[in-house]
Amino acid sequence: MLFTYDTEVALSSAAALINTAREDVDPLDTLEGLDQFLEEQRFSGSRTHTTAELQSVRALRAELEVIWFAEEDDAVGSVNAILRRANALPQLVRHDEWDWHLHATAPEAPLEERMATEAAMALADVIRGHELDRLHSCAAEDCDGVVLDLSRNRSKRFCDTGNCANRTHVRAYRARKASSA
Repeated sequence: MLFTYDTEVALSSAAALINTAREDVDPLDTLEGLDQFLEEQRFSGSRTHTTAELQSVRALRAELEVIWFAEEDDAVGSVNAILRRANALPQLVRHDEWDWHLHATAPEAPLEERMATEAAMALADVIRGHELDRLHSCAAEDCDGVVLDLSRNRSKRFCDTGNCANRTHVRAYRARKASSA
């Protein structure tokens, strides 16, 4: 295992959040879309179910995207800013089906703050491990999704937003077949 399971879950959720902006129809255009995203990502804690909450999550999405592609020193500054904003105080917690893991905000904290802090804590692990190269863009020519590469050999090239790998491989196969004919 490269990172602890809660770090991997938080990184995967951050990637999924960033990639919502790359979908044909942005699921975070509506409160219902946010509800569905949070359910899929299994976020717990309090919610206000307001437009302001939705807008703060959309702003977080943009902030995380900048960090995803930042150089190490810039990423550190941004991660630290998120943790300062939230007055993060890491604590071990266990809830639902999750074993012991870190939370740095109370369950009653605003949704965006909890999401930001979880992502920042995970990104701090990535930075401390000098693993920022595991965060990159999809290799498909027609996709700008982000990729979280948790593979041992750092070989993941395609995002999880669609079938980019399959589409790229089929395109290459057809090109090879056409050139040999």
